Amino acid sequence: MTENPRETQVLDAVVTLVDSLLDDFDVVDLLTDLTARCAELLDVSATALLLADPLGQLRLLAATSEQARTLELFQLQAAEGPCVDCYTTGQPVSVADLRVAVRRWPQFVPAALDAEFASVHAVPMRAAGVVLGALGLFGTRPGELSESDLLVGQTLAHIACVAILQEHPHTPDTVMPPMRAALASRVVVEQAKGFLRESLDVSVEDAFGILRSYSHANGLHLTEVARRLMSEPASRPELVAALGEVATAPPR
Repeated sequence: MTENPRETQVLDAVVTLVDSLLDDFDVVDLLTDLTARCAELLDVSATALLLADPLGQLRLLAATSEQARTLELFQLQAAEGPCVDCYTTGQPVSVADLRVAVRRWPQFVPAALDAEFASVHAVPMRAAGVVLGALGLFGTRPGELSESDLLVGQTLAHIACVAILQEHPHTPDTVMPPMRAALASRVVVEQAKGFLRESLDVSVEDAFGILRSYSHANGLHLTEVARRLMSEPASRPELVAALGEVATAPPR
């Protein structure tokens, strides 16, 4: 039997993510890994994960780059774009060339082109008949996603749903509490990133990398480290010093 390298990569990603689900995991950390895997497997430049809050408003949960993060936040502010449409309709969205979508998204398209994205796609996150959010895919070159690529994206979106809803029965009445918890975790991580950016004079992306590296090295959840940083003033100087050592440590 001839081995297909891409199929092997997809299976490896799925197995790794499912293994994480069977262990004690941090939802923000895992979903950050998932978006990175998605970008690698689908040969897109960036990916982002949006989750709806209890009022049905989309919130950013994870993104692979600052450009994707900024564009997703703009998309939410403008209330137009691929992830907004995907969440509203519950159907995949695929635009191979953004330049032809100006009438459809008059505010989003210029912002995406300015960010040097040329194609956009989105797949829905769905559980128990409820659309929970959307996984956005951004390419720097025009191009379609094949049926197999869309299937891979949809599979990873399903894994994201399982990560968020794990240990909760998947019914319309029970999906909201874990979704609220996931969004709350992301909020405290964003606060910690901003605090470290100012304290250590690093970029937001580097601040996130420092938090993740410290949490992994010390066997702690990413969200727990962020909570300690933001809610325990007495131990904050010691923690900031430890995080600063991570920032200055030579790469392995």
